[in-house]
Amino acid sequence: MTFLEVRGLVSGYDRGRVLHGIDLDLAAGGALGLLGRNGVGKSTLVMTLAGLVPVSEGTVRLDGEDLAGRRPDRIARAGVALVPQGRRVWAPLTVAEHLALASGRRRGTWTVDGVLDLLPRLAERRRHPAGRLSGGEQQMLAIARALLTNPRLVLLDEPSDGLAPAVVDQVAEVITTMRAEGVAVLLVEQDLHLAFAVADEIAVMDKGVLVHRVPTDDFRRDRATAQRLLGVA
Repeated sequence: MTFLEVRGLVSGYDRGRVLHGIDLDLAAGGALGLLGRNGVGKSTLVMTLAGLVPVSEGTVRLDGEDLAGRRPDRIARAGVALVPQGRRVWAPLTVAEHLALASGRRRGTWTVDGVLDLLPRLAERRRHPAGRLSGGEQQMLAIARALLTNPRLVLLDEPSDGLAPAVVDQVAEVITTMRAEGVAVLLVEQDLHLAFAVADEIAVMDKGVLVHRVPTDDFRRDRATAQRLLGVA
């Protein structure tokens, strides 16, 4: 059943539109890998879904509830969590302080102890300021912060950016765990290995619209289409 339903979504910034009528469906517990060249609107899409870029036209329904045009805090309370590109952790705050701020906003299965069991490196660094963490540790903290809101939909914007392969593998494991708990995932990614590892389907964006969407296995076999849309073999 459709859990996230986006229809005719148009949004952008002061200088003009970036999204030109996005239609998108995602099932509960499903994962869609969103690919595309730089500058085609992928980050704008997730920021719009999170309420950080205003909607000009269209609807965004989560489990039947229309979220288009709502404030970011109202969208977060409805169960949408964003893991932004670049992590955006607060450098002076400790890991423990980040987790305390994020927890308790929505009731659910994710607790501080549960997240630290899933991400034991954060438990070891609990008293450390976020600014002293490695890039991989900061990414795990950003994901932990999202999980502690007990989301129903997680939007991840290039979580592999700048990370070592071993850390990317850990990100994949965490996303798989999210899905096992029934969380839907929209993953914007440049790392094809990560997208292929966690996503049921792959969609490609170009110039503010979705131009291609197929099951992941079909996309992997169709090298000609990947080359045409992404410039990769």
